[in-house]
Amino acid sequence: MEPIPEWARQRRAAWRYIGKERPPFAVGPGPGQESVWDYPRPPRVERDRREVVVRVGPIVIARSDRSRRVLETASPPSFYLPPEDVQVNLLQPSADRSWCEWKGEATYWTLVVSDRRAERVAWSYPDAFHGFEDIRGYFSFYPARVECYVNSVRVQAQPGRFYGGWITPEIVGPFKGVLGSEAW
Repeated sequence: MEPIPEWARQRRAAWRYIGKERPPFAVGPGPGQESVWDYPRPPRVERDRREVVVRVGPIVIARSDRSRRVLETASPPSFYLPPEDVQVNLLQPSADRSWCEWKGEATYWTLVVSDRRAERVAWSYPDAFHGFEDIRGYFSFYPARVECYVNSVRVQAQPGRFYGGWITPEIVGPFKGVLGSEAW
């Protein structure tokens, strides 16, 4: 494993909120809820045994009860599914890439079903940085581009076009991705 590059170290140091205390604008969680403002930075990866289903209409792309949730300050969790639980034959790698200062370089995936293509429906970290080995090679999906469910409840998409967090009823924000949240 390569050491963390300097660009990532600099971006890590720039964050204002790191999950140590909720800012005054954060919504307080009710019973059975979690505040994204209590999540840490650097993010934490935890196992989740709930059933996660990803689909497009009647076609199930993924189904798992072995997902990983990545919890990061200000963002709803992203669920990552093991490749064994994903119909990878329906996905083609995209030329697009992005870089996360915590997880490393992301690869994006295009869904191809019959003659239909949906660009950037998923992403993965084939060579995740140290500390994120538990999601290496796993897939996460954009709830704004495909239907995502946790225990049969349809997930809401995180605001904005870039982030892929999964908003479920037990999560409260506000969430990174809304206008003015770039430094959150």
